[in-house]
Amino acid sequence: MALRIGDVAPNFSAETTEGKINFHDWIGNSWAILFSHPKDYTPVCTTELGYMAGLKPDFDKRNCKIIGLSADPVSDHKGWSKDIQDATGHAPTYPIIGDADLEVAKLYDMLPASETPGKRTPADNQTVRAVFVIGPDKKIKAMLIYPMSSGRNFDEVMRLLDSVQMSAKHSVATPVNWKPGQDVIIPTALSDDDAKKKYPQGFKTVKPYLRFVSQPKD
Repeated sequence: MALRIGDVAPNFSAETTEGKINFHDWIGNSWAILFSHPKDYTPVCTTELGYMAGLKPDFDKRNCKIIGLSADPVSDHKGWSKDIQDATGHAPTYPIIGDADLEVAKLYDMLPASETPGKRTPADNQTVRAVFVIGPDKKIKAMLIYPMSSGRNFDEVMRLLDSVQMSAKHSVATPVNWKPGQDVIIPTALSDDDAKKKYPQGFKTVKPYLRFVSQPKD
């Protein structure tokens, strides 16, 4: 099943390094980021999992849970976690799904439904390199896919989370390279008259369809 932004993230039950979860129940009223890996003990993924552990307090502040997935059993994840700690200085402090049967990878369209579990190489699972940003409504807000050779930029994932949270809360858009605290864009669906009521402090019109306003306060 092809997944698109706005679709409900498929629910599943799975074993993780922190016990069995029902994905939607685990998300609860939080935001969530699901990020996947083709195999345990792979070099690029080792750096990513450690970096995400270092960022976890910042995701917590944003009411966002993070969860990893790798196409190996949970028992292997536990040994890998020790290597991640040694290599990066951070052991994973979030659950990692064991997906040796490839059920979640196929459910999220990271692998074809015809793929079978068993003895597989990282190259066999190379498309299991995705990031899904999921809202409290359980809908997919953003998706990113990376090749095995390119480490993911999780600072950008956090910036993306800030953007989609800002849009969800204040009905605004964010311009190129936006960072928290910078001006945002008033959607074209809001007329000038309504924009003047919503933003009495004023806004900057660059083009009739491009209007900037100071970032709304939380």
